[in-house]
Amino acid sequence: MGDFDFAEFLSSVSDAVWAPMAYVVLGLGIAYSVATKGIQFRRIPDMLRQLKETQDGDGGLSSFQALVLALASRVGVGSIAGVATAVSAGGPGALVWMAITGLVGCTVGYAEATLSQAFKRQVLDEDRKKANEDIGGMPYYIKYGLKLPKVGAIVAVLGVIGYGFVFPGLQVNTIAASAEKAFSLPSWAPAILVTVLIGLVIIGGTTRVVKVTQGLVPVLAIGYLLLALAVIAINVDKVPEAVVLIFQSAVGIHPVMGGIAGAAVAWGVRRAVFASSNGLGEATFAAAAARTSHPGKQGLVQTFSIYIDVLLICMATGLMMVVSGKYNVSDGAGGFLVNNIPGVPVGANWVQEAIDTMLPGWGAGFVAVAVLLFGFTCLLAYFYVANSNLLYLLDGRTGHGWKNVLKIGTLAIVFIGSIVNAKLMWAAGDIGLGLIAWVNLICLVFLFPLVRKIYLDYERQRKLGLDPTFDPKALGIDGADFWEHQNEKTAAAAAK
Repeated sequence: MGDFDFAEFLSSVSDAVWAPMAYVVLGLGIAYSVATKGIQFRRIPDMLRQLKETQDGDGGLSSFQALVLALASRVGVGSIAGVATAVSAGGPGALVWMAITGLVGCTVGYAEATLSQAFKRQVLDEDRKKANEDIGGMPYYIKYGLKLPKVGAIVAVLGVIGYGFVFPGLQVNTIAASAEKAFSLPSWAPAILVTVLIGLVIIGGTTRVVKVTQGLVPVLAIGYLLLALAVIAINVDKVPEAVVLIFQSAVGIHPVMGGIAGAAVAWGVRRAVFASSNGLGEATFAAAAARTSHPGKQGLVQTFSIYIDVLLICMATGLMMVVSGKYNVSDGAGGFLVNNIPGVPVGANWVQEAIDTMLPGWGAGFVAVAVLLFGFTCLLAYFYVANSNLLYLLDGRTGHGWKNVLKIGTLAIVFIGSIVNAKLMWAAGDIGLGLIAWVNLICLVFLFPLVRKIYLDYERQRKLGLDPTFDPKALGIDGADFWEHQNEKTAAAAAK
């Protein structure tokens, strides 16, 4: 069976994995939104306030560092190429459903981050111990929150394989495609550059990963947003027409794209989840590393990171393409409902075309550099996630051999990803992410009462005008050893 046929097969499997998930994520997001009385809207001031807090004197990441590390994984090429894919398959209306998923589904991210904080551990790994980091995430809250260590181990294995040996290929594949269009470079050229850069950082350990992402991500996000706003401003006369088109397509009343409203919903939700990693557990590891006084605080910070990615970065990308008219819409049968840019493959190339409406001839170069840098920071975050899952499996053992296998494997897929069939790479990545997401989402359903208990504790303390602190014993929560030890240390220090 040739590559093309295999890619088609994987795409059909990917569709089967993801199609029902669109509604599961939305449903769970609605359930958590109701249970928390719309915490994503009510507590925006708390989100901003928490970002100003620094970590305690005894180590850990600050809330801002954890936000940036989470954004590094959220704001990857999925926020550029993934948005184009959604518009291609679901029409401009997919953007509305991406935004709705971001607004409603971000409570799933709140739940993930809150649980990651509640069940984190003091890290035993030599590298992270030097930085005095904490460690936690999906496998930890499944093991200690649900008391299902074997399921936690399955998720960790999937995480090591996916984030270490598969998903990095998606990022590099898009980087290579952008570089080829912009600079006529063969795909292996940017692959060598990225492989060398990634190697230099990950050999320096996770402390260096955090430092590099902390410096790059804010500059990249702000720069990209400004560029998108400039493109929209150049095409400002077309904004009203574009907005009407987007909303008509979303609800199925557009004369041309009314028939694909179902695809708009499915692809809007699918790409919002993919781009933001909401429900995938990807950002749970960064959330756990933050040092804060209550898990609910980090839940709010991670909610805010989804706003930045979906409501700012993804929406800016989509509006840039629609306002400039640089997009196509598939009819699902090999033809097109809209074919504005014939022959231009779906992905980052559409954003390049959009930027060319402002600065002719510069779009390809701008996007190639943006994709390179976004993809680079995302690759660092992927390694951090893969490494965290490996540490869970090692459970305190040194495991130098396994760590080296992970580093070599990551560098190998970073190089190989640039030359593999793009459709094959995306389908394989979608399947892997989908499997992890399904396990995580099912666990989040069963952990619903725990999340609500922690949420109510946070709300109670805030209403009393207190700076919330977490006492798991008082709440009847077992398995939150980190917090019990911290509270014991605090009590002992106060007794002196």
